[in-house]
Amino acid sequence: MVQSCPTKWAQWIPLDEFWYNSTYHSAHGLTPFQALYGHKPRHFGITVDDACTVSDLNQWLQERQIMLEHIKQNLQRAQTRMKNQADKNRRERTFQVGDWVYVKLQPYVQQSVQRRPNQKLSFKYFGPYLILQKIGPVAYKLQLPASSQIHPVIHVSQLKKALPPQVSLSDDNELNLLTLFHSLPPAQVLATRLQLVGRHAVKTALVQRQSCPEHWATWEPSSSLPQALSSSASSKA
Repeated sequence: MVQSCPTKWAQWIPLDEFWYNSTYHSAHGLTPFQALYGHKPRHFGITVDDACTVSDLNQWLQERQIMLEHIKQNLQRAQTRMKNQADKNRRERTFQVGDWVYVKLQPYVQQSVQRRPNQKLSFKYFGPYLILQKIGPVAYKLQLPASSQIHPVIHVSQLKKALPPQVSLSDDNELNLLTLFHSLPPAQVLATRLQLVGRHAVKTALVQRQSCPEHWATWEPSSSLPQALSSSASSKA
């Protein structure tokens, strides 16, 4: 407001205060004025639409209306900016009954779920635990251990998706193949691209190695590939 109205903003400070104190706040369900005095604020009873024969009063009403709109725009811009900052670290998470999740707990409540000799170095997440019931749009009831002393209903922001305990991430063959991954010879080139390294553009290729699935392919410099695969990469480019 100071930048937009450098000569008139000071005389409208009472109006700014009145508008802010008479605006509904979701935190306590009413306006600050009503929370303090117990009743709604009483307005002057005159508007811009009312017929006014006094030129000074008519000009004052018009300036007041313009300033009110200006105040609303500034507060709306501030609310939007605060919301965007708050939403940067938020994620939409939804789970179903029967899913398994990890639970994020503070150090002072971790002992009742799982005992650790050193709380400072303990895990942030515990579990996995089974979801028994969905409580509202943002809370879930979990199947915690019988010895747990915390409430089983947890907010969705403290949960993270987990695989069921009986599901294996990788079998022994995949683990053995992963240990030999870099020693396996390249099998084929799936795609090529130019990658900026320093100030130079270097040609790289998406290489699938022998006996490895396609989603294990990695980007590697074309110059490090065998001659046959380098020719294949050049034709793809």
